[in-house]
Amino acid sequence: MANYFGKEVFKLGFGLMRLPKNADGSIDIPHTSAMVDKFIAAGGTYFDTAYVYDNGESEKAAKAALVDRYPRDSFTLCTKLCAWLQCHDEASAQQQFYTSLERTGAGYFDYYLLHALQRNNYKKYDEYHIWDFVKAQKEKGLIRYYGFSFHADPALLEELLTAHPDVDFIQLQLNYADWDNPGVASRECYEIACAHGVSITVMEPVKGGALANPADKVQRIFKEANPDASFASWAIRYVAGMNGVITVLSGMSNIAQMEDNLSYMKNFAPLTADEQAVIRKAQEALQEDKSIACTACHYCTDGCPVRIPIPEIFAVKNDQVRSKRWDGGKLYYHVVTATNGKASDCMECGQCESSCPQHLPIISLLKECVSME
Repeated sequence: MANYFGKEVFKLGFGLMRLPKNADGSIDIPHTSAMVDKFIAAGGTYFDTAYVYDNGESEKAAKAALVDRYPRDSFTLCTKLCAWLQCHDEASAQQQFYTSLERTGAGYFDYYLLHALQRNNYKKYDEYHIWDFVKAQKEKGLIRYYGFSFHADPALLEELLTAHPDVDFIQLQLNYADWDNPGVASRECYEIACAHGVSITVMEPVKGGALANPADKVQRIFKEANPDASFASWAIRYVAGMNGVITVLSGMSNIAQMEDNLSYMKNFAPLTADEQAVIRKAQEALQEDKSIACTACHYCTDGCPVRIPIPEIFAVKNDQVRSKRWDGGKLYYHVVTATNGKASDCMECGQCESSCPQHLPIISLLKECVSME
């Protein structure tokens, strides 16, 4: 537990972005409810969703699995307004807030974020007067604490925190794989946040699940150091022990993941000096990993004119690189593209690259995946 904003906050947050699904693709509410029960029973309080997650179904799931089943003062809820997706003007952007209130039934939001600020979209929040709008909701008591989630370069973070010194917290992508990655710049962004004295919630501590199943050489390093610790535990504990971190979000998809995370976060202990040395060895080993650093956030697919399942294609490509399947990945590739566009259908419109939080060269990467067709 850590004390932030005058209250104790569990160091593990429940991210509602990758919830368990039924066969038809809908969110499995009973399974999600069981996960919520375990989380709260262990002392968890922080839940994180967003207007755009699962096209709104994540917020509805928060209502069904959490808000309708627990006293409002027993948990905290965070959601986000995305001024560059699923809206087209100031009115429709601001309407997201009211729609989120209706979907969740929460009455108010403990934490509220301007969603995924990047170089190509941050001016939308000024154009649509979202900063002033959110502050007005805070004054009304409909938001307790506000801030923004961030996926851009350190210079822009410095600019935003200087222009908006009253933000209560920000959400950053921090993990050991991206700590010195120039495309994400976790270290520099973290240091800027600390210099401004702003609290942090951590997203992508396991990098979309990639660090829960890292490259073989990284796995061997961790298993040699502690054969009983999960790979995810190394990643989450690495960032949870950092100064200024309110909580670390984990987008858990099943009860097994929940139980594993709670096993080491219920009585959280920061990494020791010896464990930090193990992390440094893992970081060195990761430099040899040639897999695509996609976190499967699906921001790239929302506006794809030919409906290419980009994260799924990249997952197949990564599996092929790591495992060298006999068929060159063709079998699984055909499964994920059966009812969608293929890599070769890419029109090179650039929509995907402009919305990618990892700043991946998606167009060229898709060209590399054509060989699986």
